[in-house]
Amino acid sequence: MFTLDPRLAADTIEVTRLPLCRVLLMDDANWPWLILVPERVGAVEIFDLSAPDRAVLIEEMARAAAILKDVTGALKINVGALGNVVRQLHVHVIARFENDPAGTAPVWGAAPRRPWKPDDAERFLEGLRTRLA
Repeated sequence: MFTLDPRLAADTIEVTRLPLCRVLLMDDANWPWLILVPERVGAVEIFDLSAPDRAVLIEEMARAAAILKDVTGALKINVGALGNVVRQLHVHVIARFENDPAGTAPVWGAAPRRPWKPDDAERFLEGLRTRLA
């Protein structure tokens, strides 16, 4: 049975569930930052997924990225599956802006974490959930 890694669960807010992935919002208001987690037991690398699941993952990532860009007006969307800290397969989809706290550098460690204010998070989540449904 699939279980979300405890570190991902602790650092995120659930947005929705798609056919393959659980979609999470990173609880850091510095960046609108989604994390897609394929709900497949034991998946660590993208190649651990079956070919059909890999195709679904690409489509879900593209859809989430396009919606995030549209909702935020981001200059660029960064997408990556790193897994250096959390081994469970997950894909970061991060909205980047010309004046964001990291500048042109990666977001990790670029600014102190700023948890979403509950009202702001709810408004943002509402828009995402409607579009991802």
